[in-house]
Amino acid sequence: MIPESFVQELLARIDIVDVVERYVPLRKAGANYSACCPFHSEKTPSFTVSPSKQFYHCFGCGAHGSAIGFLMQHAGIGFIEAVEDLASSAGLQVPQEERNAAIRAKKAPLTEPMARAMHFYREQLKTSPKAVDYLKNRGLSGEIAAKFGLGYAPDGWQGLQQVFSDYNDPALVECGLVIVNEQGRRYDRFRDRVMFPILDQRGNVIGFGGRVIGQGEPKYLNSPETPLFEKGRELYGLPQARKAIQEEGTVLVVEGYMDVVGLVQNGVENVVATLGTAATDANVQKLLKQANRVVFCFDRDDAGDRAAWRAMEVSLSHLADNKTVEILQMPGNQDPDEYIREHGREAFVQQTKNAARLSEFLLRELVKRTNPNTAEGRAMLVHAAKPLLQKMTAPILRVQLTKEIAQRAQVSQAEVEAECGLKPLARDRYAPAQMKQRPVPSSIEYKLLQILLHKPEWAASLPLELIDRERVESEALIAIADAIEHGELPAGGFGLLLEFFRGTPHEALIAGIAANMVEEVDLGALEAMFNDSVTRLRHTALTAEIEQLTARARQGLSPDDRKRLTELLAKKRPSAS
Repeated sequence: MIPESFVQELLARIDIVDVVERYVPLRKAGANYSACCPFHSEKTPSFTVSPSKQFYHCFGCGAHGSAIGFLMQHAGIGFIEAVEDLASSAGLQVPQEERNAAIRAKKAPLTEPMARAMHFYREQLKTSPKAVDYLKNRGLSGEIAAKFGLGYAPDGWQGLQQVFSDYNDPALVECGLVIVNEQGRRYDRFRDRVMFPILDQRGNVIGFGGRVIGQGEPKYLNSPETPLFEKGRELYGLPQARKAIQEEGTVLVVEGYMDVVGLVQNGVENVVATLGTAATDANVQKLLKQANRVVFCFDRDDAGDRAAWRAMEVSLSHLADNKTVEILQMPGNQDPDEYIREHGREAFVQQTKNAARLSEFLLRELVKRTNPNTAEGRAMLVHAAKPLLQKMTAPILRVQLTKEIAQRAQVSQAEVEAECGLKPLARDRYAPAQMKQRPVPSSIEYKLLQILLHKPEWAASLPLELIDRERVESEALIAIADAIEHGELPAGGFGLLLEFFRGTPHEALIAGIAANMVEEVDLGALEAMFNDSVTRLRHTALTAEIEQLTARARQGLSPDDRKRLTELLAKKRPSAS
């Protein structure tokens, strides 16, 4: 884990305007900066960056966060990678756990040989008429070959000796470029193949895919698992596709390298591929971070059908009600690359628009597999649906599917839910068993939380004993006050505050409030609002205690209670006048 103190120091050192301007041209707009949003397509700028709050927000799509959040969302990378990237630009060394430091130390010596190998393969392509003709026959231009860094591994046992003077370097084996057989003889893993470099989110070469020219097995040969490369976690073509994915709001997922480059050649750029494996949980998580709509495109054969079912299964536990996963099974026997070359871009795009929603695909396949035209088939339908429904995390979609399955099985929704052991899905995974109250924008606690997002240090003077602790906004107030009391929360705007509460029960509430508070405020007016809210809080507590004592007065009050009621009434008179 990266220490929280380091994250706070990092965000205090960097300027979010500088970070965003690496990727988005900003224009000054009063105290803030504006631009067309990089996360959705728009013609009128609705994306705002606040240097004073170190916070960005799009009024169009709702994207918002700190410099770390921006890098995570724009580059599609994880928290640790974003922190490392920003730390590097700020000249800071990220403190790491020993295990993480060891992993990174193991990766570091391997990136340079992979980059040299890619350069070698690209140069070899220029001198191989056979490889160039193969790519041309597949309809690829030199521009697309350059965009994806395509190359050629020559047909020789030790071609890489031309670029690595020390061919016995253990790193060449460790990164998967060279194989050592049982007799100890070394030779290149990739020979006489068109080469597809696989890049990580930072543009480093982490692996290769090699496609045989003509006949031969295996048709595709991938790099082995290495410290750099875990094929179940990576997606081919993602760095090249990211901009198009953001503009389209959709990512297309195909089965092979040639499908990716072929579609891009024909004008469909929001496309990536899994790396020789069925879709994994890591793939789906990464895809749903990139876009709200994911379309898996599979060949119409047995392997494609199995891949479609697997993609559906792994997607269930990552769905949200505002995101969709769809399955497109290509017509006939053509793969996406073949289809678009024969029928053109518009016809292929139309096919993607007709893709089956995940729920439709699931229901259709279950009905096909169980044939619910008999009592036995209907019972089997519910049985087969049980593990799938149990995986689903999108609450409304799960209810809809449960109703559909109940209808096909000719039973009630409640009976399906009971048989499948379905419990109501909590709205907040951090919530206790009893459902918490929703935040109420009109509550005093909510107003105080809005104010403290501008000036967290004022939480030190809050009368915490008077707030309604049943409210989720009250829990956030207490958390801020606690952080201030222990000196854990430095001043520095919404960005620092958001990162401090990342991964906590308060993250979503604080981010949601901050997103609507980008404009500058008058601190004098803000302080008056704070004092007024605290006064209202005290007055509300005073009134509640008076009402409580008054209600008990009918049964008689003790001398102490009568004295307390007199004091409270005396306190209330000035505030009521």
